[in-house]
Amino acid sequence: MPDFAALLALSGLEPSVIIILAATSFVGSTLTAALGLGGGSLMIAVMSIFMPAAIAVPVHGGVLLGSNVGRASILRNFIDWRLAGWFALGSAIGAPIGGQIVSLLPDAAFKALIGLFLLYVVWGPKPKVRTHRPWRSVGAGGFTAAIGMVVGVSGPLVIAFLSHLTDRRQIVATHALLMSIQNTLKVATFTALGFAFGQYLPLLVLLIACGFAGTLVGTQFLHRLPERAFRVLFRVVITLIALDLLRRSAGLGV
Repeated sequence: MPDFAALLALSGLEPSVIIILAATSFVGSTLTAALGLGGGSLMIAVMSIFMPAAIAVPVHGGVLLGSNVGRASILRNFIDWRLAGWFALGSAIGAPIGGQIVSLLPDAAFKALIGLFLLYVVWGPKPKVRTHRPWRSVGAGGFTAAIGMVVGVSGPLVIAFLSHLTDRRQIVATHALLMSIQNTLKVATFTALGFAFGQYLPLLVLLIACGFAGTLVGTQFLHRLPERAFRVLFRVVITLIALDLLRRSAGLGV
């Protein structure tokens, strides 16, 4: 029987870091299942501390793929399927474009972009879309897929695209499906660009399993959690991590 601990070591991460990432995957998925967003941003922020951004972004895509597929499966009865087709078409156009941008950026630029994007996620205004004609869905899919390839997470922008939905469960479920589509394209694009996912497969399995457990817990609290308290804490933590990423991208400190 293969030594799973030895396989995890192939990722080049210390055991303590793997534990931190596993805990973050659980907490992030719990947060996303309960509030509709937040987990992906938290995960990429923490991963960017311990990994070069050029590795963190594709691995993060693999983790979110497993997490969102699980969430979409659990909440499948609440999905708005009308949006998925056109959104998927746009995402298929946007993902390769974002992938080409990624291949040209140095690690410091990655960290700076992720840090700035995280600050926008928690403090910036979110666009509100009231109508969803096919061209809007295609455009939203293309734009958010390209953004996700570059900064690692597009969930907050995608959920803004769903702001017209009135049922919170429908928002969370449809968001999970759309993010599953985008993360499938992200993994496929990074694979085509030559990223070696095999080296990180055991880590992905562990983080996806922890994320699914978090989804089960978060779904139970979908209507019960004190949303205001979680959002305040989320803003504080993400802001601190984003500022640290900007500091390190500028070469200040360790």
